[in-house]
Amino acid sequence: MRILVRLLDEGSDAARPTEGEPLGNGLFRILPTADYDPEDEHWEFPPNSIVRCESRHDQEGPDYLLAVENISK
Repeated sequence: MRILVRLLDEGSDAARPTEGEPLGNGLFRILPTADYDPEDEHWEFPPNSIVRCESRHDQEGPDYLLAVENISK
């Protein structure tokens, strides 16, 4: 399932679309993109994190899931 993960240190609001493995109850395991490079992009929640996602509404596009909380601490 497609989810968005916020990017840190970008200077403006930015997010990376990636895939998430559904685990139930609004939880997902974040999967890396094919070109994921932790030296280039700093994801709020790195790949393999288990996160809670919320549905968000975008007036200019389709609704989407946003990773909002790290559960795998």
